[in-house]
Amino acid sequence: MMADLPHSARPDPAPHPWRSLWTLNPEVIYLNHGSFGACPIEVLDKQSWLRSRLEAEPVRFVEDVYESLLDASRQALADFVGTQPDHLVFVPNATTGVNTVLRSLSLQPTDELLVTNLEYNASRNALNVAAERTGAQVVVAEIPFPLESSQQVIDAVLARVSDRTRLVLLDHVTSQTALILPLQPLIQTLNERGIETLIDGAHAPGMIPLNLDTLGATYYTGNCHKWMCSPKGAGFLYVRPDRQSSIRPLVISHGANSPRQDRSFFHLEFDWVGTTDPTPYLCIPKAIQFLRSLLPGGWSDLMTHNRQLVLSARAVLCEALGIAPPCPAEMIGSMATLPLPHGNAAALQKKLFHDFGLEVPVIPWKGCSDRLIRISAQIYNTPDDYDCLAAALVKLLTSEGSG
Repeated sequence: MMADLPHSARPDPAPHPWRSLWTLNPEVIYLNHGSFGACPIEVLDKQSWLRSRLEAEPVRFVEDVYESLLDASRQALADFVGTQPDHLVFVPNATTGVNTVLRSLSLQPTDELLVTNLEYNASRNALNVAAERTGAQVVVAEIPFPLESSQQVIDAVLARVSDRTRLVLLDHVTSQTALILPLQPLIQTLNERGIETLIDGAHAPGMIPLNLDTLGATYYTGNCHKWMCSPKGAGFLYVRPDRQSSIRPLVISHGANSPRQDRSFFHLEFDWVGTTDPTPYLCIPKAIQFLRSLLPGGWSDLMTHNRQLVLSARAVLCEALGIAPPCPAEMIGSMATLPLPHGNAAALQKKLFHDFGLEVPVIPWKGCSDRLIRISAQIYNTPDDYDCLAAALVKLLTSEGSG
């Protein structure tokens, strides 16, 4: 129970056709699936069963069962993201994937590492540290927000490419501004110029359809705990076959000198990096199957439903705030970000939660406004959730203006 949430402000905990499948607090309107996801009860039950099996006979599980279960998860994930299992390894999250690639690269002081101003802070920090360690230079492509077209992204990135560009780090879906970046034309052009691409796809799996083999990135890392709704601690790293020999895990373990010939060195190194809880990885097939079962058209219907819901919600908020949509609809998946009037981002987020029971991020921003609000749409959300947010925002922003 949310003891610090005033009872009079709590949302109506009316029964919801989908929300009962999650353990989310019924006293909170949860509009922030994008940050950490939310794992359904049925998937958590699968994880509990796997953990009980592991703890019943740890040695036999690790030595006799683990590897086959991991391979089955890798196959299910490969089918879902459009690649071959040989191209995938598991990592705890996309931040680990980004760090893994950057730590493995042999960078030179003459190299340039290109990134946009919209890059996720953790990944940008990893890029900065890689540059500091090797003497490489970080080059930033400035993408405006709001923006009118995806071509502005393409133009901004390619304008900063030079003959020294070694790697381009791009979000697939930007964290703060919730934009789906136009990766296909960018990657194609960069590949033609012999420039490697590292894609931070933290939000993409389960939000938008993926075909990594067609996309053609050199490296791609994503989370399974966000829109795929697996337990937290499940992510993946895709490495193009011609680069796999140079990518090493952050933790070097038994695989580094394994004599086995029945598995690739790529898998031997990454599949066991020390004792940890492997059940998040092993639950991926269950998460894929569970969400596929919710709507008649499976994942395609679910992605379409969430996108339509967030676009409708964006329209409601734009009308309430008296603003135009800050980006084209085709750049939206199942999250949307809107600029807010100047003010204190942290204070507004706290008021939305404590006074109205609304869990939604309000983000400090340097640009058109000094704060943004980002909404997420998952199947357990309803239009009424966003109507509540619109009413609360109008009340709080009016109070700020009069104060």
